[in-house]
Amino acid sequence: MDFTSQFPILNNCTYLNTAYAGLLSTELAAWRRNHDQQFVEMGSNFRLEHHLVLDETRKEVAQLFGSDLANTYLVQNFSIGFTTLLNGLDKTHRFLLLKEDYPSVNYPIKSSGFAFTEVSIDEQLEEQLLSRIKEFKPTVFAFSIVQYISGIRISPSFIKKLKTDFPDLLIVGDATQFMGTTVFDFNTSGFDAVLGSGYKWLMAGFGNGYALLSNQMKEELFNQKKNGYLPDSPFLAGKDHFLLTFEPGHQDTLNFGSLNQSLKYINSIGLQAISDAAKKISDQARLALHQRGLISNSLYTREFQSTIISLALSTGTVSRLEEAKILCSARGAGTRFSFHFYNTENDLDKLLEVIDK
Repeated sequence: MDFTSQFPILNNCTYLNTAYAGLLSTELAAWRRNHDQQFVEMGSNFRLEHHLVLDETRKEVAQLFGSDLANTYLVQNFSIGFTTLLNGLDKTHRFLLLKEDYPSVNYPIKSSGFAFTEVSIDEQLEEQLLSRIKEFKPTVFAFSIVQYISGIRISPSFIKKLKTDFPDLLIVGDATQFMGTTVFDFNTSGFDAVLGSGYKWLMAGFGNGYALLSNQMKEELFNQKKNGYLPDSPFLAGKDHFLLTFEPGHQDTLNFGSLNQSLKYINSIGLQAISDAAKKISDQARLALHQRGLISNSLYTREFQSTIISLALSTGTVSRLEEAKILCSARGAGTRFSFHFYNTENDLDKLLEVIDK
């Protein structure tokens, strides 16, 4: 299927940079222009039914990712949602973290006074995690489901087993580099909270995200607020402490409406079809690069893979990538490539042609 009409930048370059920013479709751009034109023409009347956009967006998020609607919240980005969650937890919680995980995961935990321990990301990752859980006895395991530098994906079966073996352990995932790449059902995943931004693999533009919570997590949050005061203003009727805390103040219908529209677009293609296409091209790339000795056996043979591949390339190769208009990102000590459903074998061929020079 050809996606160049929806994403015209694909005609001008080889876009292997969704892990940095997902593409904005022409359809979504048109919706955004119409949204603001209505604001121009209607003024304050434009906001009279803004709650309908927010309600519909929450419903789309919950349906696509298998969460309870009552436990689904809209946040401006992962960092805001995650900080809100941390602020609601008792300071006695003990965290298990991954070294070199995304700063927006580790920094707020370390800087907030929580006790924590870290595990290195290597070929024995899952074994190390189990060992550290038994030693340190954390109450929360917080991590990026897909690592933003290496692309390593934590096994979903491992997460489910963790939750079965340690039912009191709260499992929190940053899904920014994950949601939109494969089918996901929150309620059966083993996670207690999944949060993320919509501007990467969901292709929703900036300023929107989501927070999905389990009932177990909600029992641990905002305990000092739960039996306290709630505002009685008519325009806040029906909002509990969770909604007032995760969604305080006004919400931007341009940004959250963009998330809503993008999720509808994803549904029109089918998340399973998107997953199949992204996995196919990513697996082809991983095989070709492994055959060239650029991906280690330990990374190549992991059971579950992501759509991100990081390579250690020479400065000359990086310069040739720029000259060939192949968009990618420098991350850590390597160069990061990311493949979405709109990438093709022709994109991969162009990448391999530059690498083989």
